[in-house]
Amino acid sequence: MSVKWIKLSTQMFEDEKIRLIESMPEADTILIIWIKLLAQAGKTNASGYIYLSENIPYTEEMLATIFNRPLNVVRMALKTLQEFGMIGISNEHLVIITNWEKHQNIEGMERVRRLNAERNKRYRERKKLATLNGDINDDVSVTSRDDADKDIDNIPYVEIVHYLNNAVNTNYRHTTKKTKELIKALWNEGFRLEDFKTVINIKCKEWLFNENMNKFLRPETLFGTKFESYLNQIGGEISEKDNDSRKVAQEYNIPF
Repeated sequence: MSVKWIKLSTQMFEDEKIRLIESMPEADTILIIWIKLLAQAGKTNASGYIYLSENIPYTEEMLATIFNRPLNVVRMALKTLQEFGMIGISNEHLVIITNWEKHQNIEGMERVRRLNAERNKRYRERKKLATLNGDINDDVSVTSRDDADKDIDNIPYVEIVHYLNNAVNTNYRHTTKKTKELIKALWNEGFRLEDFKTVINIKCKEWLFNENMNKFLRPETLFGTKFESYLNQIGGEISEKDNDSRKVAQEYNIPF
């Protein structure tokens, strides 16, 4: 799911943050670590997030090892980049490049995701057919099996749940079984990352400052059976049906 290249601006060294960094001790090392983080985000290909796997974030010690830099220097660089707003670090120690989508070829990266998903889907279909024919071991290679095991990585659980947490100031976990089941079901129906973000934005606009409704800004409500209707609220406006708070409250058995 990784990409082979990322974009760097030819004017990056004219940026005031970069200039301030250049005046610091270990400036060259900090900038090298910044470039390495950008490259690592491209390898992860998860909308700017950096992690070893979905459930394993990089620790500072791990980054020091793969970047081949002293641990204290990596810690100093991460702290500096975070203070300058160039990266963010979540409560789960996930690193994210700020404004990644603004500067990178997101359409191309999403295309890589889709191609991997399609390849893994074809693998599963071949495996199912082979099982029915009683020759499962004949045509399934070790590489394809590894790809199938990684299929879950093609669904951006991390980005979706963290986008929700950032929007609502919550701490839902992307590893929760029910949440993953809801996201996966919608993903399999063809909905993609931008669709999830759109629904979150629309419902935050509608419910966030409504004390009776903000309790519904949670995965099981947002990513449930009404997902498509939420997505199709024209221009983010509240539809007549969704505007009726009493109906929603009654549906989810919440006193109104």
